Amino acid sequence: MGGEDIRNRTFEFARNVVLLCDELMRQGGAPPVLAKQLLRSGTSVGANLREAQSAESKKDFLHKLQIALKEARESDYWMRLLVASELATSKYMMPMIDECDSIVATLVSIIQTTRKNQRRAGDSGTES
Repeated sequence: MGGEDIRNRTFEFARNVVLLCDELMRQGGAPPVLAKQLLRSGTSVGANLREAQSAESKKDFLHKLQIALKEARESDYWMRLLVASELATSKYMMPMIDECDSIVATLVSIIQTTRKNQRRAGDSGTES
């Protein structure tokens, strides 16, 4: 999976999160704090991935990817909570949850590959 693919997928995911949260807040069905938490974490995934592209070192690159991964996992939590609380339907949310899970798997793979390449190159994660 190429870098451009994951950048596009995280951007599209963020766009869908923005639209979902806007709808949740307009309907008033979900507590605003839930929608805002999802909005914050869901848009942060792609933003941190983009920041990783401009990392100052391999260590910084990995750190930004790990933040993106953490935010993706948090987004998954909030979406599942919305479904479990019956504030959003499973039918509507499952494609977003599935995409989020796929993004998590992709980020884990990128992080593992980067670490493996660093070990192979004898790099301890210091400045490159």
